[in-house]
Amino acid sequence: MKQTDRESYIRELARLGDQTKAIHAGEFPDAVTCASSPNLVMSTTFVVDADTGFSVEEMDENDAWVYTRWGNPTIHQLEEKLAALEDAETAIAFASGMSAVTSLLFHLLKAGDHAVVGDVAYAALSELTNEMIPALGVEISKVDTSDLEAVKGAVKANTRLIYVETPCNPILRLTDISAVAHIAHTAGAKLAVDSTFATPLATKPLQLGADFVIHSLTKYLGGHGDALGGVILGNKPDLALLRKKTAVRLGGTLSPFNAWLILRGLATLPIRMRVHQENALEIARYLEHHPRVKRVIYPGLPSHPQYELAKRQMNNFSGIITFQVENGRETAKRIADRLKIIHYAVSLGHHRSLIFYLHSEDLLQTSFKFSTAKQLDSWNTFAGNGIFRLSTGLENAKDLIQDLEQAME
Repeated sequence: MKQTDRESYIRELARLGDQTKAIHAGEFPDAVTCASSPNLVMSTTFVVDADTGFSVEEMDENDAWVYTRWGNPTIHQLEEKLAALEDAETAIAFASGMSAVTSLLFHLLKAGDHAVVGDVAYAALSELTNEMIPALGVEISKVDTSDLEAVKGAVKANTRLIYVETPCNPILRLTDISAVAHIAHTAGAKLAVDSTFATPLATKPLQLGADFVIHSLTKYLGGHGDALGGVILGNKPDLALLRKKTAVRLGGTLSPFNAWLILRGLATLPIRMRVHQENALEIARYLEHHPRVKRVIYPGLPSHPQYELAKRQMNNFSGIITFQVENGRETAKRIADRLKIIHYAVSLGHHRSLIFYLHSEDLLQTSFKFSTAKQLDSWNTFAGNGIFRLSTGLENAKDLIQDLEQAME
């Protein structure tokens, strides 16, 4: 396809629906074979002209392929599809979600800078910003980002970044993206939003004022639990520099094979997210009336403390439910032995249902460091002494309910 035809096609896709984008964006029939499905290009190196530079410093975003750590046709197809779904100018794919996070932090922050980070977020990100990043001379303030006054109060003259997750892992607390974007930009800082739990089908943070969006492709976007990956999305000037300065140099390159698997998964993302939401809502309603269940947290339930924000900010409430029970650890041991359909396993966003118990005492010793009683109160509201995190899959909802019922008897 000629470059002019390609650009016209991309403009046309921008006017189409998410389901069409999920299937067609980034993919073009092969010019040589006319293959309809995207090619898998596993080559690590490419034949180039004699005047091609040897350093990434000489790399331009529109250059021909040189070396797969710099760029690869299959990975590029994935990046274009993700950018179309997120309504972003461009995207950079990584070997994992944490590789994307690390690249962003190393790109934006240097010794003497300050960042505001959500006090409850993905455990690896929390631990990274508890220890490694501060050890490099970067000051980190952990705040409840659902509390806008706390976010404002944490901002300093040297704040370069506000980093939020919404809904946050694992407690499903939300952050008002538009409001925090205003706080960040007023202070001259960037806003990064980890939108893994929401997906582009629920929330498009860039439209709400975010500068960067992060996803773990391992979760809903890949959708099948068979490929690690991550992505950062944003505008072209910011990401072209990020690719050159940190993404290429840190080396967290996504395997082209994983990119191909995730491309295949993305084609059904809109359909899958509808079923994830339908199943999760039915199961959440069932759990709310279960005699052993103390509390259910799901953004699609009116009982969620931020239900009005969820309705305003999310077009899909996703498939993650958390719930509290008495004697959580003992219940976890019992259901891990009894479950027949749902897998007792970590991770989320896959086509099969997964459940895992998260004990508050353990998490508060390892991952989450609260500095105020108000932060601890918020944790206790959402998590209590511990929560089950249920990632609702694509099975029949009645079968999942029956499995939970017999396991919790």
